[in-house]
Amino acid sequence: MTTDAIVPTRREREVSVAAVDFDDFVAARSGALLRTAYLLTRDHALAEDLLQTALTKAWFAWSKIENHEAYVRRILVNTYTSWWRRKWNGEQAVLEFVENSVDHPEEGAHDLWTALGRLPRRQRAVVVLRYFEDLTEAQTADLLGCSVGTVKSQTSKAFAKLRIDPALAPVQEEN
Repeated sequence: MTTDAIVPTRREREVSVAAVDFDDFVAARSGALLRTAYLLTRDHALAEDLLQTALTKAWFAWSKIENHEAYVRRILVNTYTSWWRRKWNGEQAVLEFVENSVDHPEEGAHDLWTALGRLPRRQRAVVVLRYFEDLTEAQTADLLGCSVGTVKSQTSKAFAKLRIDPALAPVQEEN
């Protein structure tokens, strides 16, 4: 007696369940993760590439991951860090900058983006994770692979730089 139906193996069933969970996660959290990637890179296209790379890396370990969002955020930060560590020679400077409204979704946010862009990458990552993603100091330290004290000192240094940044200086009205 044979059956025409092929019974899936245990691994095939696990992969099938993981695919559904992964798809649901991507559908539910990709917007927030893209925002984090954008705040790190300050470039919409690079943010999409960063998120896609992070999700691809996460897919391979998906069934072994306990906290999916924290794992993907860690991949985002680590991948972003590795990108800016290597020398990039593929981009060409242009004479004229054309601002894209997609890169600045909120009116008046340009000054903040400019000031954040002037921060060193480690300080920018701390500010983005703590204040834009609303993570605790401990969660931020865990994601960045450093101590809570380092998160506090990097935050303090970032705020000191932001306080004196000309893009955030109050506009003085002439009498």
